Amino acid sequence: MADLKADDDNQHRLIVVSQQAPPHELEEQQNNNDIPLNTKRVASLDIFRGLTVSLMILVDDAGGEWPMIGHAPWNGCNLADFVMPFFLFIVGMAIALALKRIPNWLIATRKVILRTLKLLFWGLLLQGGYSHAPDKLTYGVDMKKIRWCGILQRIALAYLVVALIEILTKDAQAKDLSRVRFSIFRLYCWHWLVGACVLIVYLAVIYGIYVPDWHFTVHNMDSADYGKILTVTCGVRGKLDPPCNAVGYIDREVLGINHMYEHPAWKRSKACTKNSPYEGPFLNDAPSWCWAPFEPEGILSSISAILSTIIGVHYGHVLIHMKSHSSRLIHWIVMGLALLVLGITLHFTNAIPLNKQLYTFSYVCVTSGAAALVFSAFYTLVDIWNLKYLFLPLEWIGMNAMLVYVMAAEGIFAAFINGWYYGDPHNTLIYWIQKHIFIGVWHSRRVGILLYVVFAEILFWGAVAGILHRLRVYWKL
Repeated sequence: MADLKADDDNQHRLIVVSQQAPPHELEEQQNNNDIPLNTKRVASLDIFRGLTVSLMILVDDAGGEWPMIGHAPWNGCNLADFVMPFFLFIVGMAIALALKRIPNWLIATRKVILRTLKLLFWGLLLQGGYSHAPDKLTYGVDMKKIRWCGILQRIALAYLVVALIEILTKDAQAKDLSRVRFSIFRLYCWHWLVGACVLIVYLAVIYGIYVPDWHFTVHNMDSADYGKILTVTCGVRGKLDPPCNAVGYIDREVLGINHMYEHPAWKRSKACTKNSPYEGPFLNDAPSWCWAPFEPEGILSSISAILSTIIGVHYGHVLIHMKSHSSRLIHWIVMGLALLVLGITLHFTNAIPLNKQLYTFSYVCVTSGAAALVFSAFYTLVDIWNLKYLFLPLEWIGMNAMLVYVMAAEGIFAAFINGWYYGDPHNTLIYWIQKHIFIGVWHSRRVGILLYVVFAEILFWGAVAGILHRLRVYWKL
């Protein structure tokens, strides 16, 4: 279980070497108890994490009314599609910063494995089907239909792989950078070698594996085909369309179709509904796969997601080894722009489309490049120009990200509030606030829901996280 406890200044997980203390001096200080460890928390990384959690709340709770910020039905990249890669990028940076403080590889490995198991536990509990929050006041899951994959499960996999690389290659790394160009890449060549292997395996499988015809049972009671077994015709290789891609095929074979996500974003595609990109009734001639499940955090796509964390850990290495703000920013921004250009070029030349569901290489490049530029902007504003006070709610959320994710993004707190109703289970405090304070005042459901999410969810939890920070209480895995 995660620990909910007070933190102290010497237990901050995310640290950055001060400008006066190079990394090799830091390690000497760690070996000498008489010399104080001069470290500080990376405020810009906390703020970036807080922004990402806030974006998740925004797109989850307002995306239904504003589909342009929700997940793209298939190819493309909307605001919601940046959330997962941003999380993985941040996890990578945190790995580099946190594991530098643990010289014993056995202790570090034990911590990594324990944290991975905690992430898997919470992922299964929150997204496996056990929790029905916030819409239903029930809980429990049919093990025949439990969803094995999810957001935290994907983060757990990427975290485990990259953290173990960081631990196992630590002795092979030099203590400091040489003046040779690209020495930061040479210093951590094993990370990039693993990244290259991940990419090669992913591309070989997604373009090389044969996808046969497949069938499924319709479980949606709104369908005229409810209970029927429908067949999807494929018999192809290397296709990246919704019904016949290798990502879905592997998940159906390994996980089982009953253990996959029942409401994939493709149900909002033009092939399925005339209301696209909104949700709506299916077309009379909609293809059979519109009713099928698909796992957006599946096996092959999660393997590709490791690349986002490897890029993130590289940015953490730059933060540790490069001594000046200017050298860090130049490296970060140039690499971020290069990734953006590469990803956009691959997409618009039709070489590899941007696709979050498949976690394509172009998607890795664009989202990692965007993460790099966003973090660089926060680093400039917060850690160089000392404008942290402008982003305090985001920083507080970022310092208690797990708590806010569980309570707000996964709807646990809303479910608790919904448990207190008047007359009818739908007549709750949340419903009353939405209807009379936000929707009623603006005479628009779209605007009202958006403002409700911003003020009654994001800023509310920013204030709660601020109070907890004042009390020095953090939920840490």
